[in-house]
Amino acid sequence: MTAAILSILALLGIGGGIAWIRGKKQKRRADLLAKPLPEEWQEIIGKDFPRYQGLPAELRRSLDGYIQILMAEKRFEPCGGLEEVSLRMKLLICAQAGLLLIRLKQHGFYRKLKSILVYPGAFQDSGRRRFGLHEEEDDFTMLGESWSTGSVILSWESILAGARNADDGMNVVIHEFAHQLDQVDGAADGVPILQDRSAYQQWAKVFLRNYEELVEEVERGKGRRSLIDPYGATNPAEFFAVASETFYEEARQLKKNQPDLYDELKRFYGVDPASWERV
Repeated sequence: MTAAILSILALLGIGGGIAWIRGKKQKRRADLLAKPLPEEWQEIIGKDFPRYQGLPAELRRSLDGYIQILMAEKRFEPCGGLEEVSLRMKLLICAQAGLLLIRLKQHGFYRKLKSILVYPGAFQDSGRRRFGLHEEEDDFTMLGESWSTGSVILSWESILAGARNADDGMNVVIHEFAHQLDQVDGAADGVPILQDRSAYQQWAKVFLRNYEELVEEVERGKGRRSLIDPYGATNPAEFFAVASETFYEEARQLKKNQPDLYDELKRFYGVDPASWERV
């Protein structure tokens, strides 16, 4: 913090200083939301993320602003031998993560998230995760992870694969950033921050029924193949993250097969991906 800022804080008092900093951040964000995305950045994103070009023009303009805010406010750290997190990597992460925010009312720009750690490929961790390439007793290979303490860990290979394939129901960035939305209140329970009590009641009703149906189907091990990946039956938090992937990547099928779940996610995220151009 510079001497000038310290002097201002001293003059205004702590409360006034905090308000001044918040006001400055809000103004910077408003400026970035209104600022066109550089053409070079658009070309980089469009090359690997066809969904970007398929968005309605109004939503794409909103996404441009969110990309710039996430680029400016989040710290990117190379890991696992990766020399640097390149501009291309940052843009593809922010474009996919920003997709969840473009019409979401309560998000705070992933306010708990401070750092995004990027590995070149799969990385090791203890504990079972859906994005594991294989499972062993004590050591699992992962492609993504979200921590409520302020970090998301991603594999560049999975970032790129998720961006390029917009209709396979698998997107590690959407999955892990949905976890961030869920974890913002301190609990990873499959219930993000909603508008009011009635919204929580409706969410619980719809999500519990669909989650229990998936669990039952997975336990039976037979019947029709669920549109939602079986990993969603692990717990309610994973169900929300996997359902979010399905909502953005297989929207038309989700709307047809599980219209109540689709409508609930549509109400939460504020977008209707089933109406977007196919890519």
